Amino acid sequence: MTPNNTVVVTDQLESVLALSMAAFPEDKLFLVVDQNSNRFCLPLLCDTPGIEKFKKIVIPAGEENKTLSTAELIWLFLSQNGADRKSLIVNLGGGMVTDLGSFAASTFKRGVQFINIPTTLLAQVDASVGGKTGFNFNGLKNEIGVINQPIQVIIDTRFLNTLDHANFISGYAEMIKHGLIHSQDHLAELRKFDLQKPDFLVLKQMISHSVLIKNYFVEKDPQEKGIRKALNFGHTIGHAFESLSLTQEKPLLHGHAVAFGMIAELYLSHMICGFPDGNMHHLSKWLISVYGNYRITPDVYETLYEYMGHDKKNEGKRINFTLLCSAGEVQINKNCEKSQIFEALDYFRELNN
Repeated sequence: MTPNNTVVVTDQLESVLALSMAAFPEDKLFLVVDQNSNRFCLPLLCDTPGIEKFKKIVIPAGEENKTLSTAELIWLFLSQNGADRKSLIVNLGGGMVTDLGSFAASTFKRGVQFINIPTTLLAQVDASVGGKTGFNFNGLKNEIGVINQPIQVIIDTRFLNTLDHANFISGYAEMIKHGLIHSQDHLAELRKFDLQKPDFLVLKQMISHSVLIKNYFVEKDPQEKGIRKALNFGHTIGHAFESLSLTQEKPLLHGHAVAFGMIAELYLSHMICGFPDGNMHHLSKWLISVYGNYRITPDVYETLYEYMGHDKKNEGKRINFTLLCSAGEVQINKNCEKSQIFEALDYFRELNN
């Protein structure tokens, strides 16, 4: 299934990639992987005709390495190996690799064409779709970056067999978000899906549905000036949770932080937009059952509020939220008072305790 001309959901990855490679000179093919995707995912591409032509760089794995210094490693590798504007860069890995590799490609010699092959569920339904690139800076997620579309995103669910449960459900959180902001049918199929014994044929169809939803918002608003902000649901508070956790001993995976952010923002949706009380409680308890507990205390509220103030979608000193009137009915640019945000954090804290 091809949700649009750029995104291809396929079980014929080798032939799709080989066809794309054929449009570029053999000595201008470059591959960016991290330590994990090099070990677990690259072997799945061994039957791709011409795969040996790629010049490969292996970058350090982990969100803590999504930095300017790692981007510099990629730029140096490209420069030393003769990359130019006729080159192709293929980013094979999770969201860290696709975000950082895409940024390096977008800025090297003012732009080199690139393909993303996302290998985690999070990257397949979110990070590699929509053209966002960048890296973390000054303790803040994705603070530096540009929006630039890959020439292709190739999604193959075979890679998901390499994931542990925590990373699998991390990506699932973004799918839940897509259901909440656009499609009650998608949300219903996600709630029925067995996360303990995933059926990958069913999952492939659900990924296609989820990618279609993200593309719907991206195509309507490529530069994120308006309705694409719907995709930020759960992220204003979720990113704050994620940033806080990076200062603690156990960093949250991105999707877990977003799931927790959705709980708090469902409460804001109830207060500000009239999201039904019963639905809010049922969804919040379901999210806790999937993602477990994240315990916070009131003494971190000010820190969380400060992190929210750095969200890229804010305007001046206003903290803007994407909120829901109901599943599938979105309100963007909703400003909330500090007291309301703290009340939402109280709801989240009490639910977790």
